[in-house]
Amino acid sequence: MTALWVTLAILLPLVLVAAWLLTLVGLPGNWIMVGIVALYALLVPVERRVDVGWGVVLVLVGLAVLGEIVEFGAGAAGTSRAGGSKRGAAMALLGSIVGGVVGLFVGLPIPVVGSFLAALLFASVGAFLGAMIGEYWEGRTMEVSVPIGVGAFWGRLLGTLAKTMVGAVMIAVTIIALVL
Repeated sequence: MTALWVTLAILLPLVLVAAWLLTLVGLPGNWIMVGIVALYALLVPVERRVDVGWGVVLVLVGLAVLGEIVEFGAGAAGTSRAGGSKRGAAMALLGSIVGGVVGLFVGLPIPVVGSFLAALLFASVGAFLGAMIGEYWEGRTMEVSVPIGVGAFWGRLLGTLAKTMVGAVMIAVTIIALVL
């Protein structure tokens, strides 16, 4: 039975990395990581758990919240600084999700990471197009809509990169708890 617990402790960081990559396509990878670690803390008996318990889960929840705040703040700042409306921001969000999923499947010709880089790029382009469409739908001219789309592009790109870095810290916290 000890082999099972050791195997779970080895697989945990690998599963977290897979969840972390989902952040690049606009999915809640950081929250999936929180769920995975919480499930680990819940299902693995305390005496077999190494040191990944509820304290680590709480730290990960705090980091996941921080990641959301940073991502939302960057995205909102990108759109609003350019003068975007709520409709433009909502369409930027929708466009970024659609773009991220499309990019994941289209990919880039870069081994291993091509699909994830494409997802990030396409999500940012989707935010650009979504914000532009939303602003145009709001009755604004293309001359006004394009700069707002550019702001949404950069906000999405920088926000996702920041949230992804927070996810990397979440993985590091879990690995440190496993090792120490």
